[in-house]
Amino acid sequence: MGILTIDQWNHTCQLDTSAKPRRNIGWISSNWIGYSITGKKGAFKRISAKWNVPFVRPSRGASYSSAWIGIDGFGNSNLIQTGTGHEFIDGKAYYYAWWEILPASVTIIPLPIQPGDRMHASIIKRSGSNWLICLRNVSRSWTFRTLQRYNGPQTSAEWIVEAPQVNGALATMARLSPVAFSCCRVNGKSPKLTADDGGIMLQNLSVTSIPSYPNRAGDGFIVKSVRQ
Repeated sequence: MGILTIDQWNHTCQLDTSAKPRRNIGWISSNWIGYSITGKKGAFKRISAKWNVPFVRPSRGASYSSAWIGIDGFGNSNLIQTGTGHEFIDGKAYYYAWWEILPASVTIIPLPIQPGDRMHASIIKRSGSNWLICLRNVSRSWTFRTLQRYNGPQTSAEWIVEAPQVNGALATMARLSPVAFSCCRVNGKSPKLTADDGGIMLQNLSVTSIPSYPNRAGDGFIVKSVRQ
């Protein structure tokens, strides 16, 4: 079963500084697609968003992906995050919910997830180093909450679809239906995303996935797979 390997995931963004970004694209990564904003230390204390759980299309070999929100991880090894996983292994698709604080392993949320489900996630700093991670499946009427300690620098905030590292190697990105992020918020307000905040995924010298331009409010976008 594919999810047994996720304790080996590495979620920190691997930026490709040698690749030249496309016009109106802010960054290129080997494992992230989506939007990220950066700021000074302590800048980000709260993040949230809604998205749909994508359908995984069949692939010849094993393929992996996740959709999540998080604080930190963009160019550093700290990260607090929660999201959904979608992968295709041995002829079968798997879907699940999870949360993680690096460098600890992923923790599976043992509640039902299916493609098409509407998710609402939030990560909120409480007092001191206490953070509330909340993931809600609107379609199936469950809400998961956990209070955890986190001491990262709070210098970036992200809304991401990812191909993780599995067992020390970069996984093949799963072939997904479009993932629509909406109602993105940071510190309780619209992040007012611009194209310069967006990034594309480049694997084996090919673009695998791209984000749309942000909507007019700067708080939503769609990630689409280039591979059909």
